[in-house]
Amino acid sequence: MGQPTGDPTSWEQDDLHDSRLLFNREISLLTFTRRVLELARDEQIPLLERLRFLCISCTNLDEFFEVRVASIRQRMQYGATQPGPDGLTPQDTLAAIRKTVLELIETQYRVLNKELMPALADQGIHVVRRDEWTKRQNRWLHHHFRRQIMPVLSPLGLDPAHPFPRILNKSLNFAVTLEGRDAFGRDCGIALVRAPRSLPRIIRIPRSYSRGPNDFVFLSSIIHAFIDELFPGMKVRGCYQFRVTRNSELFVDEEEVEDLARALEGQLFGRGFAEAVRLEVADNCPAATLEYLMKHFDLGESDTYACDGPVNLNRMIAVCDLTERPELKYPPFQPRTPPQLERHDLFTSIRRRDWVLHHPYDSFQPVLDLVHHATSDPQVLAIKQTLYRTGTDSPLVALLIEAARAGKDVTVIVELRARFDEEANISLATRLQEAGVQVVYGVVGHKAHAKMMLIVRREGNQLRRYAHLGTGNYHHGTARAYTDWSLITANSEVCQDVHRVFQQMTGLGKVQALKHIVQSPFALHDFLLKRIEREARNAREGKPALIAAKMNSLTERNIIRALYRASRAGVTVRLVVRGICCLRPGVSGLSETIRVRSILGRFLEHSRIFHFANDGAPETFAASADWMERNLFQRVETCFPILDAEAAERVRAESIDLAFDDRVVALELQPDGTYHRVGPKKKSAEDAQELLIRKICHA
Repeated sequence: MGQPTGDPTSWEQDDLHDSRLLFNREISLLTFTRRVLELARDEQIPLLERLRFLCISCTNLDEFFEVRVASIRQRMQYGATQPGPDGLTPQDTLAAIRKTVLELIETQYRVLNKELMPALADQGIHVVRRDEWTKRQNRWLHHHFRRQIMPVLSPLGLDPAHPFPRILNKSLNFAVTLEGRDAFGRDCGIALVRAPRSLPRIIRIPRSYSRGPNDFVFLSSIIHAFIDELFPGMKVRGCYQFRVTRNSELFVDEEEVEDLARALEGQLFGRGFAEAVRLEVADNCPAATLEYLMKHFDLGESDTYACDGPVNLNRMIAVCDLTERPELKYPPFQPRTPPQLERHDLFTSIRRRDWVLHHPYDSFQPVLDLVHHATSDPQVLAIKQTLYRTGTDSPLVALLIEAARAGKDVTVIVELRARFDEEANISLATRLQEAGVQVVYGVVGHKAHAKMMLIVRREGNQLRRYAHLGTGNYHHGTARAYTDWSLITANSEVCQDVHRVFQQMTGLGKVQALKHIVQSPFALHDFLLKRIEREARNAREGKPALIAAKMNSLTERNIIRALYRASRAGVTVRLVVRGICCLRPGVSGLSETIRVRSILGRFLEHSRIFHFANDGAPETFAASADWMERNLFQRVETCFPILDAEAAERVRAESIDLAFDDRVVALELQPDGTYHRVGPKKKSAEDAQELLIRKICHA
């Protein structure tokens, strides 16, 4: 992995195929999952939160196969064999993925079985295995099986009249091997039992049958224990859990369809039964049964993973939710709301100054209050809003419906193609339309990922606009779990820019000039390259030069190339990248001045912040876009300046500077792709997010 060899400028080739210059993005994403998994082992973190991180690592791995692995396999089906920018062919990438995933799975089950389960038991929280059931527990569970589970099960014996059924994506199933003849004289060698999705995967054992209030058992354990009752007169030779993961990408040619919503609805019906990409099985599944399953799903040994425990491990998150032990969870906190934004006349407060809010430390409620004020204010004429993800029970959507019914002109851009939220967004769009809201489905060929709201209000003889711009979604749940920034402003020039972006997305016409907002796919990529090059030029002229940025992922090759040039020119580059980072920092002669850190904790770091020193006239921007190809070329995104100097200083300090503070614990990316823990020793270490809770929420 060392430094480049040969011509010192050879790394500037357009193809950037030197594998020492770029990390593979899929392996980098798996590295993020490994970092999440490490939180499950951190004894400084409350015990139930460690279990939650274990479950999150499993969910991340599920999505990785549904999207990333599925995409690679699909490219191979279309004949892709050439190496990518990282020097790896699709086949090489799949081989590297398997090696990494095998290590991850082994670690996940070791952490569960050897670390978390014993630690939970020490705290009186037991997930009781079948071989640990007492006689009284066995009787109660048997009764529970007969009354609450067995009536819902539909065992399926496989024969020519009962072919292998369609197995739903990520559903829990059992392959049951049998001996004997059934009532019709059929000699059935194998049967399938599907665990119904309507039943909880974790069941609490009643207090009168348990050692304490927090004894649980897996649904899979109960089914396994009493599976023979589903096959009377037959001998059950074996029962083995399995789960198949399928391609979950939706493919709709937007240029060819007349109704995007209807086309997506058609795709949604088949998503759960698309091509299989992974098979998980119990590690005691015999070779013959495994071969039978692999053959049916058209998968090979390289697509199959053995599990030393429940195959649906992520369902253990229910234990965190069902256990009332607050001392084993992160302590609650009350987000701060600036007093000026709690006043009745919210519009006056916004006219006086811009407001910058750091969620979840600052409450998301002022954003909802702004819409609430707009809904009830007779002087408000129109509300324009983008919606990417909102949740199934969104108070914001309820307010927009109320505004439309109150006679306001409400226009909402709903991005139907928000991955895994397509069905919810189609339903959302229907509800809005039925209430009289004008709904637009974004732009053909580009996802509408920008987070914007515009309110038009009559004040005297003029119309004034108020805008909200954000780095995150209008989702009241993620606003409590993700770190994001909001800008609320009445700045006429910024609001005019927001108006023009809405006009562009809902209507037709050429790209309009914007004064403050920078938009992709038209301008943001060049805008960033020019500012990176400006810092490099300043460094070459002996001026102080700094690039500091925070984002979810960094993959775009031209941005990476520009950062390498800036580093060689002497620019100090500080990056906080939560997920994928294809850039290699700290490589001698290439990226010596670049440092990359990652912060992981109770909140998902989600904000995008870009700062440039600009020779003493610093510029700080917030954005909805990462430095990825899809954000810069295939999505409608906004990047907006923080014009107030004090607010800009706060944004930079809390988003970027804190990650490089010697007081806090962080993970720093090494030239070889590994992450090393940096910061003080554990006893004196500060958690960056907890520090901000104390600073902002407890002030």
